[in-house]
Amino acid sequence: MTDRALTAPAAAGRPRRLLRTGLLATLAATLTTTVAAASARASGVDFEIPDGGEAIPLPGFAVVTGAFSAVGVALAAAFLRWSTRPATHFVRATVSLAVLSLLPPLLAEADTPTTTALLGLHVLPAAVMIPTLTRSLRRATG
Repeated sequence: MTDRALTAPAAAGRPRRLLRTGLLATLAATLTTTVAAASARASGVDFEIPDGGEAIPLPGFAVVTGAFSAVGVALAAAFLRWSTRPATHFVRATVSLAVLSLLPPLLAEADTPTTTALLGLHVLPAAVMIPTLTRSLRRATG
Protein backbone atom coordinates (compact mmCIF):
# COMPACT_ATOMS: atom_id res chain seq x y z
CA MET A 1 0.00 0.00 0.00
CA THR A 2 1.40 3.39 -0.96
CA ASP A 3 1.37 6.60 1.01
CA ARG A 4 -1.02 8.00 -1.57
CA ALA A 5 -3.51 5.21 -0.93
CA LEU A 6 -3.39 5.93 2.80
CA THR A 7 -4.09 9.63 2.38
CA ALA A 8 -6.57 9.51 -0.52
CA PRO A 9 -9.73 9.03 1.59
CA ALA A 10 -8.77 11.87 3.94
CA ALA A 11 -7.91 14.13 1.01
CA ALA A 12 -11.21 13.29 -0.69
CA GLY A 13 -13.17 14.61 2.28
CA ARG A 14 -11.42 17.99 2.36
CA PRO A 15 -13.38 19.64 -0.48
CA ARG A 16 -16.64 18.29 0.89
CA ARG A 17 -15.93 19.74 4.35
CA LEU A 18 -14.91 23.04 2.80
CA LEU A 19 -18.12 23.17 0.77
CA ARG A 20 -20.25 22.34 3.82
CA THR A 21 -18.49 25.05 5.85
CA GLY A 22 -18.85 27.45 2.92
CA LEU A 23 -22.57 26.77 2.62
CA LEU A 24 -23.12 27.40 6.32
CA ALA A 25 -20.99 30.56 6.20
CA THR A 26 -22.92 31.75 3.13
CA LEU A 27 -26.21 31.27 4.95
CA ALA A 28 -24.85 33.11 8.00
CA ALA A 29 -23.46 35.98 5.91
CA THR A 30 -26.68 36.29 3.91
CA LEU A 31 -28.88 36.28 7.00
CA THR A 32 -26.64 38.70 8.89
CA THR A 33 -26.43 41.13 5.97
CA THR A 34 -30.16 41.02 5.28
CA VAL A 35 -31.00 41.62 8.95
CA ALA A 36 -28.50 44.49 9.07
CA ALA A 37 -30.02 46.02 5.91
CA ALA A 38 -33.52 45.68 7.37
CA SER A 39 -32.33 47.34 10.58
CA ALA A 40 -30.72 50.18 8.64
CA ARG A 41 -33.91 50.63 6.61
CA ALA A 42 -35.98 50.65 9.81
CA SER A 43 -33.71 53.36 11.21
CA GLY A 44 -34.29 55.59 8.20
CA VAL A 45 -31.71 54.61 5.58
CA ASP A 46 -33.55 54.68 2.25
CA PHE A 47 -30.92 52.82 0.14
CA GLU A 48 -31.86 55.04 -2.78
CA ILE A 49 -29.22 55.25 -5.47
CA PRO A 50 -29.45 58.51 -7.48
CA ASP A 51 -28.79 56.78 -10.81
CA GLY A 52 -32.35 55.70 -11.55
CA GLY A 53 -33.68 56.90 -8.21
CA GLU A 54 -34.89 53.51 -7.03
CA ALA A 55 -34.21 52.04 -3.61
CA ILE A 56 -32.35 48.75 -3.33
CA PRO A 57 -34.94 46.14 -2.33
CA LEU A 58 -34.29 44.09 0.79
CA PRO A 59 -34.20 40.74 -1.08
CA GLY A 60 -31.50 42.24 -3.30
CA PHE A 61 -29.11 42.27 -0.35
CA ALA A 62 -29.71 38.57 0.26
CA VAL A 63 -29.29 37.61 -3.39
CA VAL A 64 -26.10 39.60 -3.94
CA THR A 65 -24.58 38.46 -0.64
CA GLY A 66 -25.39 34.83 -1.42
CA ALA A 67 -23.99 35.07 -4.94
CA PHE A 68 -20.71 36.71 -3.96
CA SER A 69 -20.32 34.42 -0.96
CA ALA A 70 -20.68 31.45 -3.33
CA VAL A 71 -17.91 32.98 -5.46
CA GLY A 72 -15.77 33.10 -2.30
CA VAL A 73 -16.46 29.41 -1.63
CA ALA A 74 -15.51 28.59 -5.23
CA LEU A 75 -12.27 30.55 -4.83
CA ALA A 76 -11.49 28.69 -1.61
CA ALA A 77 -12.13 25.36 -3.33
CA ALA A 78 -9.91 26.35 -6.26
CA PHE A 79 -7.09 27.42 -3.94
CA LEU A 80 -7.47 24.18 -1.98
CA ARG A 81 -7.21 22.20 -5.19
CA TRP A 82 -4.45 24.08 -7.00
CA SER A 83 -2.39 26.01 -4.47
CA THR A 84 0.39 24.92 -2.17
CA ARG A 85 -0.65 27.63 0.33
CA PRO A 86 -4.42 27.91 -0.15
CA ALA A 87 -5.23 29.90 3.01
CA THR A 88 -2.59 32.55 2.30
CA HIS A 89 -3.63 32.97 -1.32
CA PHE A 90 -7.32 32.96 -0.40
CA VAL A 91 -6.87 35.75 2.16
CA ARG A 92 -4.85 37.88 -0.26
CA ALA A 93 -7.39 37.47 -3.05
CA THR A 94 -10.54 37.93 -1.00
CA VAL A 95 -9.32 40.88 1.07
CA SER A 96 -8.32 42.59 -2.19
CA LEU A 97 -11.74 41.87 -3.68
CA ALA A 98 -13.49 43.07 -0.52
CA VAL A 99 -11.57 46.36 -0.66
CA LEU A 100 -12.48 46.75 -4.34
CA SER A 101 -16.13 46.11 -3.49
CA LEU A 102 -16.11 49.33 -1.43
CA LEU A 103 -15.65 51.46 -4.55
CA PRO A 104 -19.21 51.25 -5.95
CA PRO A 105 -20.87 52.57 -2.76
CA LEU A 106 -18.32 55.39 -2.65
CA LEU A 107 -18.91 56.28 -6.31
CA ALA A 108 -22.71 55.92 -6.31
CA GLU A 109 -23.34 59.49 -5.11
CA ALA A 110 -25.97 58.32 -2.64
CA ASP A 111 -26.66 60.26 0.54
CA THR A 112 -24.33 59.78 3.50
CA PRO A 113 -26.54 57.34 5.48
CA THR A 114 -26.99 55.12 2.42
CA THR A 115 -23.29 55.20 1.55
CA THR A 116 -22.28 54.44 5.12
CA ALA A 117 -24.77 51.58 5.40
CA LEU A 118 -23.68 50.12 2.06
CA LEU A 119 -20.04 50.23 3.11
CA GLY A 120 -20.92 48.36 6.29
CA LEU A 121 -23.01 45.88 4.34
CA HIS A 122 -19.99 45.15 2.14
CA VAL A 123 -17.67 44.63 5.09
CA LEU A 124 -20.11 42.50 7.11
CA PRO A 125 -20.28 39.42 4.84
CA ALA A 126 -16.53 39.62 4.22
CA ALA A 127 -16.03 39.56 7.99
CA VAL A 128 -18.08 36.36 8.13
CA MET A 129 -16.83 34.58 5.02
CA ILE A 130 -13.09 35.31 4.91
CA PRO A 131 -12.15 34.14 8.43
CA THR A 132 -14.47 31.13 8.29
CA LEU A 133 -13.14 29.87 4.97
CA THR A 134 -9.55 30.67 5.92
CA ARG A 135 -9.87 28.53 9.07
CA SER A 136 -11.40 25.75 6.99
CA LEU A 137 -8.54 25.92 4.48
CA ARG A 138 -5.97 25.81 7.28
CA ARG A 139 -7.65 22.76 8.81
CA ALA A 140 -7.82 21.07 5.42
CA THR A 141 -4.12 21.54 4.77
CA GLY A 142 -2.94 20.70 8.27
